[in-house]
Amino acid sequence: MLEIEIDGNKVAVAAGGTIMDAAAQIGIYIPHFCYHKKLSIAANCRMCLVQVEKAAKPMPACATPITDGMKVFTKSDYAVKAQKGVMEFLLINHPLDCPICDQGGECSLQDLAVGYGGSSSRYQEMKRVVKEKDLGPLVSTDMTRCIHCTRCVRFGQEIAGIMEMGQIGRGEHSEIMPFISKTIDSELSGNIIDLCPVGALTSKPFRYTARSWELSRRKSVSPHDGLGSNIAVQVKDNRVMRVLPLDVEDINQCWLSDKDRFAYEGLNSAQRLTRPMLKQDGKWLEVDWQTALEYVANGLKQIRQEHGADSIGALATPHQTVEELYLLQKLMRSMGTGNVDARLRQSDFSLDGSQQGAPWLGLPVNALDKLQRVLVVGSNLRQDHPLLAQRLRQAVKHGAQLNLVNPTDDDLLTKVRNKAIVAPQAMVNVLAQIVLALADIKQAPLAASVQTMLAGVEVSPTAHAIATSLTGGERRAVLLGNLAQHHPQYGDLHALAQMIADLADAPFGFLGEAANSVGAYTAGAIANKAGLKTGLNAAAMLTAPRKAYLLLGVEPEMDCHDAATAMRAMRSAEMVVAMSVYKHAALDYADVLLPIAPFSETSGSFISTEGRIQSFNGAVKPLGETRPAWKVLRVLGTMLGLTGFDYDTSEAVRKDAIPGGQLAEGVLNNRLVNPVVRSTAVADGLMRIGEIPMYQADAIVRRAESLQATRAALLPVATMHSALLARLSVADGSMVTVRQGEARAVLRAQADDRLPDQCVRLPAAHASTAGLGAMLGEITMERA
Repeated sequence: MLEIEIDGNKVAVAAGGTIMDAAAQIGIYIPHFCYHKKLSIAANCRMCLVQVEKAAKPMPACATPITDGMKVFTKSDYAVKAQKGVMEFLLINHPLDCPICDQGGECSLQDLAVGYGGSSSRYQEMKRVVKEKDLGPLVSTDMTRCIHCTRCVRFGQEIAGIMEMGQIGRGEHSEIMPFISKTIDSELSGNIIDLCPVGALTSKPFRYTARSWELSRRKSVSPHDGLGSNIAVQVKDNRVMRVLPLDVEDINQCWLSDKDRFAYEGLNSAQRLTRPMLKQDGKWLEVDWQTALEYVANGLKQIRQEHGADSIGALATPHQTVEELYLLQKLMRSMGTGNVDARLRQSDFSLDGSQQGAPWLGLPVNALDKLQRVLVVGSNLRQDHPLLAQRLRQAVKHGAQLNLVNPTDDDLLTKVRNKAIVAPQAMVNVLAQIVLALADIKQAPLAASVQTMLAGVEVSPTAHAIATSLTGGERRAVLLGNLAQHHPQYGDLHALAQMIADLADAPFGFLGEAANSVGAYTAGAIANKAGLKTGLNAAAMLTAPRKAYLLLGVEPEMDCHDAATAMRAMRSAEMVVAMSVYKHAALDYADVLLPIAPFSETSGSFISTEGRIQSFNGAVKPLGETRPAWKVLRVLGTMLGLTGFDYDTSEAVRKDAIPGGQLAEGVLNNRLVNPVVRSTAVADGLMRIGEIPMYQADAIVRRAESLQATRAALLPVATMHSALLARLSVADGSMVTVRQGEARAVLRAQADDRLPDQCVRLPAAHASTAGLGAMLGEITMERA
């Protein structure tokens, strides 16, 4: 520790720190533009010049390392004169358009100009003008305002992992710009809006809609993935206008994915359902809540009386709050059935009853960027978990080795030490190879039962390299991603991943798909919750159709593993009750539509993938006659004559759902009681890789217009290896017909030699593929 003095205040700072670090430690503000705590030091704005005793000239506080006994003056006449001189140069070419600038009211240049700028300009020459750049549908530019702090450039290189912005020219002719004819396509691109200290980069969806001082700010939690990013929802006239990140170092740090940032547009969609609706004689009628709920209660009573309680099934999305999921399962079990499930995209339920607890990350989120060895199985990291991918990218920058087993080989924008890119039907075999290689390297004897399971498996060089990597380092992890959890052999992948983690002495975890993937388990919104009445899982409820379905936030054609089977089940039911934020395809098959509030209009809780409970309040009042889902379920339970539904607040529901306000010990547990591998054989046939596109993950995101205009939201194509195209006599770019049973879709074929043979990459959860079957199932394909 070194001791220095700043403005007469002594402070001890670790060696290697800068004057800026020391000043921040004791709360002394030094004006700056290019400095940011998460980015490298550029020292190019010079706004942080300070006086250092015995130094011949002013020194930049952000780049000057401290020395023992150093004396620094940040507010002396000498320092202030230097800072004012820098400000004068920064303002020379800056346009006088503060009144129409979206950054007005929250602009660093505007704020510092008050303290360090002159009342008039001495510059009489023509100001320069910089042409605008097209960065895509999310970021708007006014590059004449740019002060060349290079924060956006450094963010792309250091955090997003891709250099999409750069600086050309010198002196007055320098410009920040993207590569020629390129837009900014990073899944984290919106962060450059926050980083820009002036109005050069602003939000295109938010542009000219409100001024910063007109907005009310409410804390909330993002519902779009398992991280649970903390957000500030900004509101005007009871309408969500903008979403910004809240700085929480242990979760999302100061960043936000574009999905979390811009999905708010879906909250204001024209498709919002605002009044209860009943279908009478094939026509939809708007009715009052009393009429709608009486219709639902009487219908459920009649079906239970005629066909039994097990003829009713409930499906929910894991994006709903803990309170809503808890009341849904309580409603169903109080009616006498355990047919309730939120695992809509899971296809293999062979582990029900074997897993000891809720599947979670297995370690804290803030430990990811400190790992030294990682194996990720079945995950398109950047589109499934943008900010977790960013943490793993930082780990690799610090020397970690990232290993991957996956059917797709997308650029993760970081070094991958070893990767096994194999067809989905070969993933189990590859994990079995890694188990055998690890056991051999570590001379760890495998149980006789395990040896029998893995008999006949031959270890490939790639599997051996992955196993070798996992034996190094001190901090390791084995993580299963979304695709692994959707896999038809999920049970085998889970069992083998647990064996790998045990042999490598590493934590074993899941990259949680949704805001409440963990919360659904803890709330009991699964068919096999220990201590509760068991019932049919999501797949079984659709394969063997029920007489009635209660849908909580579910759009079956988009949210289920097998959309074709789900739609057949819906159409065959006597009654379908859709509790939904939006009007959607349920208009074709539902009997009742009940408008429920999205996360921004209700209070509730999410349990993140690391097991962190985060509660929030509504940011705006419910739209129209929309009601929070927990209130709808509470009233429905009372109308059905069930006991225990006399809740007055969501907090009261949470007390029952999460006793004591925290998860009991042992609730978070990924381990299997008796891991069993059913088959390591590699199946023949053509397999679909049905991933979920980044901006189709949930109902709100699907209706965010700006996100749907990005390159990541282009129409799905059937992508496959060129060798497969040749065998099928299909030309690259021609149309093909894809079939799954009776379901079919016509799409454009596209060659991608990064994909393994015998599989076709064909996204799910999209209108053009919603009629197809299993996300990871066999398909046939022919020229259209």
